[in-house]
Amino acid sequence: MNEEASYTCASCGEEIVVPIDLSVGSEQEYVEDCPICCHPNVIHVEVDNHGEARLWVTGD
Repeated sequence: MNEEASYTCASCGEEIVVPIDLSVGSEQEYVEDCPICCHPNVIHVEVDNHGEARLWVTGD
């Protein structure tokens, strides 16, 4: 499994790379501020049975 994934900030459009922490579970949701524009992004992560992560964001 790749321990990193990326998303595009909903505000500035910058691609941001984040670590994937499997110890938290296969379905995760958390808020992270964009390191470029400081806009909060709600990050959603789903990890399937093969260890492949799907990541997407929504705005605050």
